[in-house]
Amino acid sequence: MGDAVEIVTKATGIDKVAKFVLGEDCGCEERKAKLNKLFPIGRQPKECMTETEYQRWGELRASNTDTLSKEEADLVAQLWNKLFNTRKFYRPCTCNPKEWQRMVNDIHQVYDTYDAGS
Repeated sequence: MGDAVEIVTKATGIDKVAKFVLGEDCGCEERKAKLNKLFPIGRQPKECMTETEYQRWGELRASNTDTLSKEEADLVAQLWNKLFNTRKFYRPCTCNPKEWQRMVNDIHQVYDTYDAGS
């Protein structure tokens, strides 16, 4: 739901008004995260991982680092977009680690379903 609200506010220009009135940190990201958690529409994977993607994700997960290289960030963004069938290349700002963590957690959940099915 939070992602849907973000799309509407960007399309209508409300996001720019909010940032102008409330400042750069208007609380939109926190609100979006709360709405996504409360109403997780569209968050179910629509695509499956290929064997190569599964292996690459397993390697990334095994590295267990708190930071992502550019290549790892690209993998997260590309794989998340593919799995959840988004139509735009979405790569959150590096200043928003919560958004990155949400995307990583979503991919972990998909990855774990393959292990559970074995």
